[in-house]
Amino acid sequence: MCSQPSTPVPPLGGEASVAWSRVAVFASAMDANLDAWLADTYRIGLTEFRALGFLSQSPDKELRVNDLAQRVGLNPSSATRLVSRLETKGLARRDVCEDDGRGVYAVIDEPGEALLREVREPYEARIRELLSRPAAHFPHLDAEPTAAALATVESLLTS
Repeated sequence: MCSQPSTPVPPLGGEASVAWSRVAVFASAMDANLDAWLADTYRIGLTEFRALGFLSQSPDKELRVNDLAQRVGLNPSSATRLVSRLETKGLARRDVCEDDGRGVYAVIDEPGEALLREVREPYEARIRELLSRPAAHFPHLDAEPTAAALATVESLLTS
């Protein structure tokens, strides 16, 4: 007979690895929730939304695809597919570097900027809702150990 524990069991390891695992699990749950909410409400994925944000904030509203990949946490091949999805949706386009013809840039277009303007406040409100009521949205995660883990990670980052 197999039984599943009712609460997540932290991985073996020291304080830092246990804390980081808790933070990663919580971040993954947050990202999954935000991704589903964005897809249902605005027909855009979380990575696409983040990419548009980075493009919008960059000088000339463009970034090399490789730089965009690093910012959103993708490999270059996945970032190329991401830019293709943004192009298909009419939110961004590719541009080739005029200097050498090899550098490929992603450039946000006005519909992408308009979508960002529309989504920014509700997105911020959604994040605040998820963070202020984690038990309602993530009943499988205990907020107190996650908060303690965040404090541990913060102390390591700032030491």
